[in-house]
Amino acid sequence: MNIRILDIRAEKSSIELKKSFKTALRTLDVIDTIIVKVITKDIVGYGAASPTEVITGDTSQSIMGAINHIKLYLIGKDIRNFEDIMITLNKCIVGNTSAKAAIDIAIYDLLGKLYNAPVYRLLGGYRTKLITDITISLNPVEEMVSDSIDAINNGFSILKIKLGDDSYIDFKRIQAIREAVGKSIKLRVDANQGWKPKEAINIIKKMEAYNLNIDFIEQPVDAKNLDDLKYVTDNVSIPILADESVFSPVDAMKLINMKASDMINIKLMKTGGIYNALKIINLAEVSGMKCMIGSMMESNIGITAAAHLAASKANVTEVDLDVPLLCKESPIIGGVTYKKDEITLNNRAGFGMNFND
Repeated sequence: MNIRILDIRAEKSSIELKKSFKTALRTLDVIDTIIVKVITKDIVGYGAASPTEVITGDTSQSIMGAINHIKLYLIGKDIRNFEDIMITLNKCIVGNTSAKAAIDIAIYDLLGKLYNAPVYRLLGGYRTKLITDITISLNPVEEMVSDSIDAINNGFSILKIKLGDDSYIDFKRIQAIREAVGKSIKLRVDANQGWKPKEAINIIKKMEAYNLNIDFIEQPVDAKNLDDLKYVTDNVSIPILADESVFSPVDAMKLINMKASDMINIKLMKTGGIYNALKIINLAEVSGMKCMIGSMMESNIGITAAAHLAASKANVTEVDLDVPLLCKESPIIGGVTYKKDEITLNNRAGFGMNFND
């Protein structure tokens, strides 16, 4: 079998959402994605990247440009020399984590196909099913309550509530949702960096005082200032989950050493793919910190890869991989499947994805 990389190709695609997705950072009606093929003579690996300018800084144009740059360093390499490929991928260009993630995912897909095993088995094979939360977009109170009730009626037991544009209204939102859904439904809050440190402490303490029973608060303050994040973490009882504050293993090590949060949310578009995400999971595990696997607004190519990572490791205790449920269509056949809030991985080689090409 000829398993040297012959070419790396990328093409743009768009996926319509069923409903506008709104956070404190942006509003989306369509997901743009870059689908990547890493081609050998006998097998093809598939990956994808989604531009998230407000978080990663990557645009569709920059992702395409970075992929065209990276391919020059990888063509001709034998995929069995996996470590060499990953070192080259991460060193040949600074930043550009989304482009790196797309190629990283495709390389892992190739590796699974080469050894005729699903990727989650190669990585650890801890579980075959996952339970995801579902996101409630940032909207007026009444609309968020209605969306929350609809989600529960559709079989979801964990809601991720987007807040962060106004702490006064934010509290009304989360209080109204808790009253509407009852005590048995898990509620998580994602402020998307929307609060100032003292503002964050005040609203979180109010959630505690009103016994709203919040699982955790995700990225309450600006991602760049770990001192502010630590200040919030040290002064509230509800666990704090770092998201945009952690892109790389180096970021994770700094955050862990500072004890700036209680948990870490790992996203492949931030880490540059599975290779670096595994390092963050290992760092967190030896430090006694649990991880969540989340995603950007991206296609189910990236979501499938993230699900395989989540399923492989015991230290990944939470999953936020609901995006395919928000989309009108899928660019692939196969990958993970959904039954209400349950994600199931198949046992096909690689990520188990097929395309119509």
